Amino acid sequence: MEPILFLLTFLVHLCTITTTTSNGKTLPKFPAILIFGDSTVDTGNNDYIITAFKANYRPYGHDFPGAIATGRFSNGKLVPDFVASFLKIKDTVPPFLLPNLSDNELRTGVSFASAGSGYDDLTTAVSRVIPVSKQPGYLDVYIERLKRIVGEEKAQKIISGALVIVSAGTNDFIFNFYDLPTRRLHFTISQYQDFLHNNLQNFVKELYNRGCRLMVITGIPPIGCLPLQRNAKSPILRTCIEDENSDAKSYNDKLEKLLPQLQASLPGSKILYADIFNPLLNMTNDPQKYGFVETSKGCCGTELLGAVPLCDINCQICPNRSQYMFWDGIHPSQSAYKYLSEYLTKTLLAKFSQINGS
Repeated sequence: MEPILFLLTFLVHLCTITTTTSNGKTLPKFPAILIFGDSTVDTGNNDYIITAFKANYRPYGHDFPGAIATGRFSNGKLVPDFVASFLKIKDTVPPFLLPNLSDNELRTGVSFASAGSGYDDLTTAVSRVIPVSKQPGYLDVYIERLKRIVGEEKAQKIISGALVIVSAGTNDFIFNFYDLPTRRLHFTISQYQDFLHNNLQNFVKELYNRGCRLMVITGIPPIGCLPLQRNAKSPILRTCIEDENSDAKSYNDKLEKLLPQLQASLPGSKILYADIFNPLLNMTNDPQKYGFVETSKGCCGTELLGAVPLCDINCQICPNRSQYMFWDGIHPSQSAYKYLSEYLTKTLLAKFSQINGS
Protein backbone atom coordinates (compact mmCIF):
# COMPACT_ATOMS: atom_id res chain seq x y z
CA MET A 1 0.00 0.00 0.00
CA GLU A 2 1.27 3.49 -0.81
CA PRO A 3 2.02 5.57 2.30
CA ILE A 4 -0.33 8.30 1.17
CA LEU A 5 -3.25 5.87 1.20
CA PHE A 6 -2.41 4.61 4.65
CA LEU A 7 -2.12 8.12 6.02
CA LEU A 8 -5.68 8.63 4.92
CA THR A 9 -6.96 5.41 6.37
CA PHE A 10 -5.26 5.41 9.75
CA LEU A 11 -7.75 7.43 11.77
CA VAL A 12 -8.05 8.69 15.26
CA HIS A 13 -11.49 9.99 16.02
CA LEU A 14 -12.78 13.00 17.87
CA CYS A 15 -15.95 14.02 19.45
CA THR A 16 -19.54 13.61 18.42
CA ILE A 17 -20.75 15.07 21.70
CA THR A 18 -19.80 17.95 23.94
CA THR A 19 -18.35 16.89 27.28
CA THR A 20 -16.87 18.47 30.38
CA THR A 21 -13.66 18.05 32.31
CA SER A 22 -13.56 17.07 35.97
CA ASN A 23 -13.24 20.74 36.93
CA GLY A 24 -16.51 21.54 35.16
CA LYS A 25 -15.11 23.22 32.05
CA THR A 26 -17.05 22.56 28.87
CA LEU A 27 -15.10 21.11 26.00
CA PRO A 28 -15.99 22.16 22.46
CA LYS A 29 -17.34 19.92 19.75
CA PHE A 30 -14.74 19.34 17.05
CA PRO A 31 -15.76 17.88 13.68
CA ALA A 32 -12.32 16.28 13.23
CA ILE A 33 -8.83 15.95 14.61
CA LEU A 34 -5.74 16.38 12.43
CA ILE A 35 -2.44 15.27 13.90
CA PHE A 36 1.08 16.10 12.76
CA GLY A 37 4.50 15.40 14.19
CA ASP A 38 6.68 12.57 15.39
CA SER A 39 6.46 9.30 17.33
CA THR A 40 4.64 10.89 20.25
CA VAL A 41 1.52 11.06 18.05
CA ASP A 42 2.26 8.58 15.25
CA THR A 43 -0.33 5.81 15.51
CA GLY A 44 1.37 3.60 12.94
CA ASN A 45 2.12 5.51 9.75
CA ASN A 46 5.74 4.36 9.59
CA ASP A 47 4.51 0.79 9.09
CA TYR A 48 3.71 1.75 5.52
CA ILE A 49 6.84 3.57 4.45
CA ILE A 50 10.37 2.30 3.81
CA THR A 51 12.20 3.00 7.05
CA ALA A 52 13.82 1.03 9.85
CA PHE A 53 12.10 3.28 12.38
CA LYS A 54 9.07 1.13 13.10
CA ALA A 55 7.27 -0.26 16.14
CA ASN A 56 5.06 -2.86 14.48
CA TYR A 57 6.49 -5.76 16.47
CA ARG A 58 6.21 -7.05 20.01
CA PRO A 59 6.74 -6.09 22.74
CA TYR A 60 5.48 -2.74 21.44
CA GLY A 61 1.73 -2.78 21.93
CA HIS A 62 2.01 -5.22 24.83
CA ASP A 63 -0.77 -3.42 26.71
CA PHE A 64 -2.71 -2.15 23.71
CA PRO A 65 -6.20 -3.69 23.32
CA GLY A 66 -5.67 -7.13 21.87
CA ALA A 67 -1.93 -6.87 22.66
CA ILE A 68 -1.37 -5.71 19.07
CA ALA A 69 1.79 -3.95 17.92
CA THR A 70 0.12 -1.21 15.88
CA GLY A 71 3.20 0.88 15.20
CA ARG A 72 2.77 3.06 18.28
CA PHE A 73 6.07 3.60 20.08
CA SER A 74 4.78 2.59 23.48
CA ASN A 75 3.46 -0.42 25.33
CA GLY A 76 -0.07 0.86 24.73
CA LYS A 77 -1.97 4.01 23.89
CA LEU A 78 -0.68 7.47 22.99
CA VAL A 79 -2.00 10.94 23.79
CA PRO A 80 -4.38 11.04 20.76
CA ASP A 81 -5.95 7.76 21.91
CA PHE A 82 -6.58 9.04 25.42
CA VAL A 83 -7.85 12.44 24.27
CA ALA A 84 -10.38 10.71 22.05
CA SER A 85 -11.42 8.51 24.96
CA PHE A 86 -11.79 11.47 27.34
CA LEU A 87 -14.03 13.14 24.78
CA LYS A 88 -16.13 9.96 24.47
CA ILE A 89 -15.35 9.35 20.83
CA LYS A 90 -16.48 6.33 18.86
CA ASP A 91 -14.31 4.98 16.10
CA THR A 92 -15.68 5.22 12.56
CA VAL A 93 -14.57 3.89 9.21
CA PRO A 94 -12.28 5.91 6.93
CA PRO A 95 -14.52 8.43 5.12
CA PHE A 96 -13.24 7.72 1.63
CA LEU A 97 -14.15 4.02 1.84
CA LEU A 98 -17.87 4.72 1.74
CA PRO A 99 -19.49 7.05 -0.82
CA ASN A 100 -22.43 7.99 1.38
CA LEU A 101 -21.48 8.90 4.93
CA SER A 102 -23.68 10.40 7.61
CA ASP A 103 -22.67 13.58 9.40
CA ASN A 104 -21.60 11.60 12.46
CA GLU A 105 -19.41 9.32 10.37
CA LEU A 106 -17.67 12.35 8.92
CA ARG A 107 -16.58 13.52 12.35
CA THR A 108 -13.27 11.77 12.09
CA GLY A 109 -9.61 12.59 12.11
CA VAL A 110 -6.37 11.63 10.48
CA SER A 111 -2.90 11.18 11.91
CA PHE A 112 -0.23 12.36 9.47
CA ALA A 113 2.58 12.02 12.03
CA SER A 114 5.72 10.05 11.28
CA ALA A 115 7.94 8.66 14.03
CA GLY A 116 11.47 10.02 13.86
CA SER A 117 10.50 13.26 12.12
CA GLY A 118 11.16 16.85 13.09
CA TYR A 119 10.93 20.46 11.99
CA ASP A 120 14.45 20.21 10.54
CA ASP A 121 14.48 18.17 7.32
CA LEU A 122 18.00 17.02 8.16
CA THR A 123 16.53 15.03 11.05
CA THR A 124 14.99 12.57 8.60
CA ALA A 125 17.97 12.29 6.25
CA VAL A 126 19.03 8.91 7.62
CA SER A 127 15.73 7.47 8.84
CA ARG A 128 13.86 8.36 5.62
CA VAL A 129 10.64 9.04 7.52
CA ILE A 130 8.24 11.83 6.58
CA PRO A 131 9.50 15.22 7.82
CA VAL A 132 6.99 17.56 9.35
CA SER A 133 7.41 19.93 6.40
CA LYS A 134 6.07 17.26 4.01
CA GLN A 135 3.09 16.20 6.10
CA PRO A 136 0.74 19.00 4.86
CA GLY A 137 1.05 17.49 1.38
CA TYR A 138 -0.75 14.40 2.62
CA LEU A 139 -3.41 16.66 4.13
CA ASP A 140 -4.05 18.02 0.62
CA VAL A 141 -5.01 14.56 -0.61
CA TYR A 142 -7.32 14.05 2.37
CA ILE A 143 -9.04 17.39 1.77
CA GLU A 144 -9.60 16.62 -1.90
CA ARG A 145 -11.12 13.27 -1.04
CA LEU A 146 -13.31 14.93 1.59
CA LYS A 147 -14.53 17.46 -1.00
CA ARG A 148 -15.58 14.65 -3.31
CA ILE A 149 -17.66 13.12 -0.52
CA VAL A 150 -19.37 16.15 1.06
CA GLY A 151 -18.67 19.05 -1.27
CA GLU A 152 -16.22 21.90 -0.99
CA GLU A 153 -18.17 24.07 1.46
CA LYS A 154 -18.77 21.34 4.02
CA ALA A 155 -15.25 19.99 3.65
CA GLN A 156 -13.85 23.42 4.43
CA LYS A 157 -16.07 23.69 7.52
CA ILE A 158 -14.72 20.36 8.74
CA ILE A 159 -11.12 21.48 8.26
CA SER A 160 -11.63 24.91 9.83
CA GLY A 161 -13.38 23.41 12.85
CA ALA A 162 -10.94 20.55 13.31
CA LEU A 163 -8.63 20.34 16.29
CA VAL A 164 -5.07 20.33 14.98
CA ILE A 165 -2.36 18.85 17.20
CA VAL A 166 1.31 19.31 16.36
CA SER A 167 3.96 17.49 18.40
CA ALA A 168 7.60 17.53 17.28
CA GLY A 169 11.03 18.97 17.98
CA THR A 170 12.70 16.46 20.29
CA ASN A 171 14.29 14.46 17.47
CA ASP A 172 15.81 17.61 16.03
CA PHE A 173 17.87 18.19 19.16
CA ILE A 174 18.79 14.55 19.77
CA PHE A 175 19.74 13.70 16.20
CA ASN A 176 21.25 17.02 15.10
CA PHE A 177 22.64 18.76 18.15
CA TYR A 178 23.37 16.42 21.05
CA ASP A 179 24.05 12.86 19.95
CA LEU A 180 24.85 13.49 16.27
CA PRO A 181 26.07 17.09 16.37
CA THR A 182 25.72 17.97 12.70
CA ARG A 183 23.89 21.25 13.30
CA ARG A 184 26.15 22.16 16.21
CA LEU A 185 28.89 22.83 13.67
CA HIS A 186 26.89 25.73 12.26
CA PHE A 187 24.51 26.91 15.00
CA THR A 188 24.68 27.92 18.62
CA ILE A 189 21.87 26.39 20.68
CA SER A 190 19.97 29.68 20.59
CA GLN A 191 20.38 29.95 16.82
CA TYR A 192 19.19 26.40 16.33
CA GLN A 193 16.13 27.05 18.48
CA ASP A 194 15.32 30.07 16.32
CA PHE A 195 15.90 27.99 13.17
CA LEU A 196 13.39 25.38 14.36
CA HIS A 197 10.89 28.04 15.39
CA ASN A 198 11.11 29.61 11.96
CA ASN A 199 10.41 26.23 10.35
CA LEU A 200 7.53 25.69 12.74
CA GLN A 201 6.01 29.05 11.81
CA ASN A 202 6.22 28.18 8.13
CA PHE A 203 4.57 24.84 8.86
CA VAL A 204 1.70 26.44 10.79
CA LYS A 205 1.17 28.89 7.93
CA GLU A 206 0.99 25.94 5.53
CA LEU A 207 -1.78 24.44 7.65
CA TYR A 208 -3.54 27.80 7.91
CA ASN A 209 -3.46 28.24 4.14
CA ARG A 210 -5.22 24.88 3.85
CA GLY A 211 -8.01 26.06 6.15
CA CYS A 212 -6.87 24.92 9.60
CA ARG A 213 -7.72 27.39 12.33
CA LEU A 214 -7.68 25.68 15.75
CA MET A 215 -4.21 24.46 16.66
CA VAL A 216 -2.36 23.09 19.66
CA ILE A 217 1.43 23.22 19.39
CA THR A 218 3.35 21.24 21.99
CA GLY A 219 6.68 22.17 23.41
CA ILE A 220 9.41 19.62 23.94
CA PRO A 221 10.00 17.45 27.03
CA PRO A 222 12.92 17.61 29.47
CA ILE A 223 15.23 15.93 26.96
CA GLY A 224 17.99 15.47 29.52
CA CYS A 225 15.77 13.13 31.53
CA LEU A 226 15.16 10.69 28.68
CA PRO A 227 16.75 7.29 29.49
CA LEU A 228 18.69 7.49 26.22
CA GLN A 229 20.43 10.67 27.33
CA ARG A 230 20.90 9.59 30.94
CA ASN A 231 22.45 6.27 30.03
CA ALA A 232 24.82 7.76 27.46
CA LYS A 233 26.00 10.70 29.57
CA SER A 234 25.43 9.61 33.18
CA PRO A 235 25.62 5.81 33.03
CA ILE A 236 26.45 5.31 36.71
CA LEU A 237 24.13 7.73 38.49
CA ARG A 238 21.60 8.02 35.64
CA THR A 239 20.93 11.63 36.57
CA CYS A 240 19.17 14.03 34.22
CA ILE A 241 21.42 16.06 31.94
CA GLU A 242 20.67 19.54 33.16
CA ASP A 243 22.20 21.43 30.22
CA GLU A 244 19.84 19.64 27.85
CA ASN A 245 16.87 20.32 30.11
CA SER A 246 17.84 23.98 30.26
CA ASP A 247 17.99 24.08 26.46
CA ALA A 248 14.55 22.49 26.23
CA LYS A 249 13.11 24.98 28.69
CA SER A 250 14.50 27.99 26.83
CA TYR A 251 13.15 26.55 23.54
CA ASN A 252 9.72 26.22 25.14
CA ASP A 253 9.84 29.71 26.65
CA LYS A 254 10.56 31.17 23.22
CA LEU A 255 7.79 29.08 21.65
CA GLU A 256 5.23 30.15 24.23
CA LYS A 257 5.98 33.81 23.47
CA LEU A 258 6.05 33.23 19.73
CA LEU A 259 2.66 31.57 19.28
CA PRO A 260 0.49 34.58 20.30
CA GLN A 261 2.39 36.67 17.75
CA LEU A 262 1.84 34.00 15.12
CA GLN A 263 -1.85 33.81 15.98
CA ALA A 264 -2.17 37.60 15.62
CA SER A 265 -0.75 37.38 12.10
CA LEU A 266 -3.27 34.71 11.04
CA PRO A 267 -6.83 36.15 11.25
CA GLY A 268 -9.41 33.81 12.73
CA SER A 269 -6.87 31.40 14.14
CA LYS A 270 -6.57 30.11 17.70
CA ILE A 271 -3.10 28.73 18.41
CA LEU A 272 -2.36 27.40 21.88
CA TYR A 273 0.91 26.33 23.46
CA ALA A 274 0.86 22.94 25.18
CA ASP A 275 3.32 22.58 28.03
CA ILE A 276 4.56 19.01 28.30
CA PHE A 277 7.90 19.93 29.90
CA ASN A 278 6.63 20.64 33.39
CA PRO A 279 4.18 17.72 33.68
CA LEU A 280 6.88 15.25 32.61
CA LEU A 281 9.46 16.87 34.89
CA ASN A 282 6.97 16.63 37.75
CA MET A 283 6.60 12.91 37.07
CA THR A 284 10.38 12.59 37.17
CA ASN A 285 10.85 14.57 40.39
CA ASP A 286 7.83 13.20 42.27
CA PRO A 287 7.24 9.73 40.82
CA GLN A 288 5.32 8.37 43.79
CA LYS A 289 2.56 10.89 43.18
CA TYR A 290 1.91 9.20 39.84
CA GLY A 291 2.49 5.63 40.92
CA PHE A 292 5.92 5.37 39.30
CA VAL A 293 8.86 3.54 40.81
CA GLU A 294 11.33 3.83 37.92
CA THR A 295 11.90 7.02 35.91
CA SER A 296 15.53 6.75 34.79
CA LYS A 297 15.28 3.75 32.48
CA GLY A 298 12.69 2.17 30.28
CA CYS A 299 10.73 -1.00 30.86
CA CYS A 300 12.09 -2.42 27.62
CA GLY A 301 15.64 -2.52 26.30
CA THR A 302 17.47 0.27 28.10
CA GLU A 303 20.21 -1.57 29.94
CA LEU A 304 22.72 -1.15 27.10
CA LEU A 305 22.24 2.09 25.20
CA GLY A 306 18.59 2.86 25.77
CA ALA A 307 17.97 3.08 22.05
CA VAL A 308 14.67 2.18 20.43
CA PRO A 309 16.07 -0.75 18.35
CA LEU A 310 16.95 -2.54 21.59
CA CYS A 311 13.26 -2.91 22.39
CA ASP A 312 12.56 -5.92 20.21
CA ILE A 313 11.05 -9.37 20.31
CA ASN A 314 13.97 -10.64 22.40
CA CYS A 315 13.71 -7.90 25.00
CA GLN A 316 12.98 -8.85 28.59
CA ILE A 317 10.33 -6.36 29.64
CA CYS A 318 9.66 -5.39 33.22
CA PRO A 319 6.78 -7.18 34.98
CA ASN A 320 5.36 -3.99 36.55
CA ARG A 321 4.93 -1.83 33.47
CA SER A 322 2.57 0.70 35.04
CA GLN A 323 5.32 1.67 37.48
CA TYR A 324 7.70 2.71 34.72
CA MET A 325 7.54 6.23 33.35
CA PHE A 326 9.29 5.17 30.13
CA TRP A 327 8.67 2.23 27.87
CA ASP A 328 11.96 2.34 25.94
CA GLY A 329 14.92 4.69 25.86
CA ILE A 330 12.97 7.60 24.42
CA HIS A 331 9.23 7.06 24.63
CA PRO A 332 6.94 7.34 27.65
CA SER A 333 4.89 4.42 28.82
CA GLN A 334 1.13 4.21 28.42
CA SER A 335 0.75 5.27 32.06
CA ALA A 336 2.79 8.45 31.52
CA TYR A 337 0.87 9.26 28.34
CA LYS A 338 -2.40 8.89 30.23
CA TYR A 339 -1.38 11.37 32.93
CA LEU A 340 -0.12 13.78 30.30
CA SER A 341 -3.36 13.50 28.34
CA GLU A 342 -5.46 14.19 31.41
CA TYR A 343 -3.40 17.29 32.16
CA LEU A 344 -3.66 18.63 28.61
CA THR A 345 -7.37 17.92 28.32
CA LYS A 346 -8.20 19.68 31.59
CA THR A 347 -5.97 22.70 31.10
CA LEU A 348 -6.02 23.28 27.36
CA LEU A 349 -8.93 22.03 25.27
CA ALA A 350 -11.57 23.95 27.20
CA LYS A 351 -9.93 27.16 25.96
CA PHE A 352 -11.42 26.40 22.55
CA SER A 353 -14.98 26.34 23.92
CA GLN A 354 -15.46 30.07 23.33
CA ILE A 355 -14.95 29.63 19.59
CA ASN A 356 -18.11 29.52 17.51
CA GLY A 357 -18.57 27.16 14.61
CA SER A 358 -16.69 24.12 15.91
